[in-house]
Amino acid sequence: MTTNEFDGAPALVFRHATVVTVDEAGVIADGDVLVVGDRIAAVGTGLAVPEGTVEIDGRDGILMPGMIDTHRHMWQANLRGLGADWTLSEYFTFYYLKWGRYTRPRDIYAGNLLSGVESVDAGVTTTVDWSHGLRTVEHAEAAADALLAAGGRFVLACGNLLGGPWEWANDPAFRAFVARRAAGDTDRLALQLAFDVTSDPAFPERAAFAAARELGLRVTTHAGVWQATNDVGIRQMWDAGFMDETVTYVHCSTLSEESYQKIAASGGTASVATESEMNAGQGYPPTFLLRRYDIPVSLSQDTSVWWSGDMFAAMRATLNADRARCHLEAHRAGSTVTANEARAEDVVRWATLGGARAIGREADLGSIRPGKKADLVLVKNDRSPAMRPILHPYGHLVFQAGRGDVHTVLVDGRVVKHAHRLRGVDLGAVHDDVERTVEFFRSTMGDEAWHEAMAPPLPVGERIDNPYTYSAVDGRDAK
Repeated sequence: MTTNEFDGAPALVFRHATVVTVDEAGVIADGDVLVVGDRIAAVGTGLAVPEGTVEIDGRDGILMPGMIDTHRHMWQANLRGLGADWTLSEYFTFYYLKWGRYTRPRDIYAGNLLSGVESVDAGVTTTVDWSHGLRTVEHAEAAADALLAAGGRFVLACGNLLGGPWEWANDPAFRAFVARRAAGDTDRLALQLAFDVTSDPAFPERAAFAAARELGLRVTTHAGVWQATNDVGIRQMWDAGFMDETVTYVHCSTLSEESYQKIAASGGTASVATESEMNAGQGYPPTFLLRRYDIPVSLSQDTSVWWSGDMFAAMRATLNADRARCHLEAHRAGSTVTANEARAEDVVRWATLGGARAIGREADLGSIRPGKKADLVLVKNDRSPAMRPILHPYGHLVFQAGRGDVHTVLVDGRVVKHAHRLRGVDLGAVHDDVERTVEFFRSTMGDEAWHEAMAPPLPVGERIDNPYTYSAVDGRDAK
C-alpha cells in the first residue's frame, strides 16, 4: 500500500489484529477497528465497512490506544543524552543556575519539534510538554508552533524556570498569548500551567492557582520530590482550596500519608516518571503507594536530556520498580511474594487511559471504543523475532515490544506513520535545526564547560576491604 491511498478514503479499517481496547471489551482476538473521520466508528470482528475503505492488515500485531505521556520537558530534546550521568542537583545547576537562560525561541522550537516527532514515531499520540523554558511570550509562541507542526496531539503546559509563576501567569502579554491560542486548534494543542509550590510560608503560588482557575486551565506540578517539594506545599494547596481533579502531581514520591490522602480525596492524578525517579533521585517510583491510596496513575518520560521518549520503556521500568518494591518489603518482613499485585495490564492502562484522565480527556481518548477519537497505534514488526508469538498481549506490550515495533500511528484519524515510516515529516530538516542549537550551546558554553556537563566529576569512593584473598592454588601464586 502506498501512503497516497489513505488520502481521500471514506474510512480506514484495521483487520485481524489483537485489539487491546483498555475498555470493558478487553482483548479482542482477530479483531477489526473501523475509523471514519476522526472517530472510532466500530470495534469487533468481521466488520462490514463502507465501499472504498482502506484496509491495514493487523495480523500478528497488537492494536492499542495511543499512549499518553503526561510530563515531558520537550524543549530539552535538542540536547538529547547530554545529561546521561547527571543527578537531579546537576540537572538543576545546568538549567536553572547556568545555561537555561541562554535558550532562545528558535531553540525551543527545534527541541519541541524533534521531541514531538519522536513522540509520534514511538506511538505516543498525546504528550504534555512541561515547558518551563518559556521565559518570554516569544518562547511560548515558538513552543506552540513546533507542537502544531509535529503531527501529534499535545498539551503545552506553560512554565518559566527563571520567573515566579505568580508573576508570569498574570502578565498581560502571557494572558494575550493564552487568548490567542484558545482561539486556535485546542483539540490538538491544549494549554495548562506548569509550576511548583516552593513551601514559602507566604504561599506566593496562590496567585498562579487563581490565574489557572480564571483562565480555565489545568495545573501540573512537581510534588513529593526529595528535598525540593514536600508536604508543606500540599498543605498550602489544600488549605487554600486549590486541590481538585484538575491538578496533576508529578513524581509524587516522597509525601506523607496525609498528603497522599488529600490527593486521593480531591480527585488529583499522579504522573510517574520511573526512569527519572530511579536515576535522578526524586524518590522511589511511587506506584506501590499510589495503588494503595487509590490515586489515579499516568506515566511519563520526563526529559530526553537524560532518557528516551519511549513509553514502552516507561511501562517496563514502572512494572519492574513496583514489583521490586513489593519483593523488598516482603523480604524485609521475612516473607515471600507469592502473587504479583501489579500486572502488565495495569501499566498499559496507566500509559493510555490513565494519561487521558490526567489531562481531562478520559471521555474521548485513552481506549478503543466507538465514538472516541481515533488515536490508535498498531504494534507490529514482521522483521522482529520478538513479535511472535503473541500469547499475553499486555505482557507483550510491556516486556517484548519497543518503539521500533510501532508500525502504524493514527492521530485524530490521520495516518501519521505507516509501515514504520513517518508521513509528512522532513526528518533531515528537523535534525539540521537541532544541530544548530547544539552548535550554539557548545560555542556559548565553551569546550571545557561542554565536556564537564557530559562528564560531571565523581567524588572519591571508598571500597570495602575484602578479607578473602587467594595466596596459592595448587602450589602456584594466584595472579
